[in-house]
Amino acid sequence: MRSVGVEEELLLVDAETGEPRAVSAAVLAVASREAPDEEQVFESELQRQQLEFATRPCTRTEELAAEIRRCRAEAAHHAKDIGVAVAALATSPLPVSASVAVGARYHWMAERFGLALQEQLTCGCHVHVSVDSDEEGVAVLDRIRSWLSVLIALSANSPFWQGRDSDYSSYRSEVWGRWPSAGPTEIFGSADRYHRQVRDMVGTGVLRDEGMIYFDARLSHRYPTVEVRVADVCLDAGSTVLLAVLVRGLVETAARQWQAGEPLAEPGQPLLRLATWQAARYGLEGRLLHPLTMRPAPAETVVRALFDHVRDALDDHGDTKPAQEALARLLRDGNGAAVQRAILERTGSLRDVVTECVSLTCEQRP
Repeated sequence: MRSVGVEEELLLVDAETGEPRAVSAAVLAVASREAPDEEQVFESELQRQQLEFATRPCTRTEELAAEIRRCRAEAAHHAKDIGVAVAALATSPLPVSASVAVGARYHWMAERFGLALQEQLTCGCHVHVSVDSDEEGVAVLDRIRSWLSVLIALSANSPFWQGRDSDYSSYRSEVWGRWPSAGPTEIFGSADRYHRQVRDMVGTGVLRDEGMIYFDARLSHRYPTVEVRVADVCLDAGSTVLLAVLVRGLVETAARQWQAGEPLAEPGQPLLRLATWQAARYGLEGRLLHPLTMRPAPAETVVRALFDHVRDALDDHGDTKPAQEALARLLRDGNGAAVQRAILERTGSLRDVVTECVSLTCEQRP
């Protein structure tokens, strides 16, 4: 069974006002005092209003769920020690001036990218799934391309930007797309071509290093995994677990197709970019581009097509029933963007949106 791990970026906010706070160094200092280095799961991110954690690789879904909830609870505990809270929000609903973290790499990026970097206060969720080789990994990347936009719609959790409604479900996706290396890719065809592409991109000098290859999905440069990077951080842990289960299903399904010699679907990069935009704009509340036809279809139809596509892999992992239940709940209650807008409609306050989402971040839902 393939292992799966999750990296989540959380927003650090004032517990009373909901405004983002640039205190990641202080939170990390608290975390380091309370856990030995080998057990440390937290690290800094680009902006000092962010805190990132990474779970251990897990093979069982219930183990991963426990890991995500544990890491979120520990993040909240460490943050509380310095008078702040954590919120699983992909952008800040309230106005904020981002504060870039210290370090030579971040300094280089700030000088190189200017305002585009200053505006990158966004929180994502990255899912790592193990692969047996780079060849298998690239075969997977080539076969999951058209399905990734559906994950954006499911996870969309960033409707607000600088104190106003963006009219997008995932405005984080739009902001993230400003990076010159971000977005969907063409088909690579082999591991050699993938690595040559990465070397050539870094060789231009536009990017500092391989860590700045921000493809929607890539081979991890640190682990033997495929890393899927398109999702917003999900508001509740249960949605993160569902996302991870679906990503593992996509990876396993693609690997089986490759092993069986099945032909590739070949939508070009321009169509994939349109599908990404459509998912970011409407989330689950409009029409998405169906991955098999690249034509508009109701969001629920497209989401169920994804589920059907990975069902055999879900069956083999014992994930089908819990994934069905989580997906039904998500379609009924809405993604994070829908929840945030519902809170605003009920309370009339973006501050209340943040404070209620702080509670939802560590809520113990299935």
